[in-house]
Amino acid sequence: MGDRVAIVTGAAGGMGRAITARLVADGLRVAALDRDAAGLADVAAAHGGAVDAVVIDLADAGAIAAAVAGVAERMGGIDALVNNAGTCFMSEFPAIPEAEFEAQMRINFTAAFHMAQAVVPHMLRREGVKKIVNISSNGAYNFDVFDPPHYRASKAALDTLTKDLARRYAREKIAVNSVAPAMTETPLFGVVSEEVLARAIAAMPHGRAMRPEEVAAWVGFLISPAGDISSGNVIILNQGRDVR
Repeated sequence: MGDRVAIVTGAAGGMGRAITARLVADGLRVAALDRDAAGLADVAAAHGGAVDAVVIDLADAGAIAAAVAGVAERMGGIDALVNNAGTCFMSEFPAIPEAEFEAQMRINFTAAFHMAQAVVPHMLRREGVKKIVNISSNGAYNFDVFDPPHYRASKAALDTLTKDLARRYAREKIAVNSVAPAMTETPLFGVVSEEVLARAIAAMPHGRAMRPEEVAAWVGFLISPAGDISSGNVIILNQGRDVR
């Protein structure tokens, strides 16, 4: 088992499970964070001692700080963070309730902001190049697709955070990147109608949605030594759909 430690948020979801599996296969120990206790138990059981399951409400900044401190103490430090937790609420503008807007930003952006706040001081104590990978979305850039505006805004904010932290901590060797997938096979498929889903998949050049493990491979690459010289980038994964 390796000495490098990664935190993955939303680790009990489809994308989170794939990312966790990839990082464990690459020799990292993973702190898997999610509010889904049963799902986390499955993830931990699948990977044995390589995964430390942490049940947490990522809407609580205090809980984030405590959880990160606990991970650093139990696992000896933190080398990588994957801000994967996210969701997509589908109310149409302008009829987006205030509570839904606030929840969308809190889950997709604010939680990632507080995770970064909490992990950076621990990363500064580690040798080598540390990594933060934020899971963004094509929805922040492609306005032909169905994503609602509060979802787009949350992901665009996440990408701005990526660029700020990359510039801010370049000399401290903290590399920060976003991965922005298009349509990917995750439980979020369930938030849209079959008609909308079929139209979105038809727009993909390969005629299919991407798979979580394909996106996870890019996360693994960025966290590997091969990704050391990449920072401040938003890597758009969409099979070439938006090339003009």
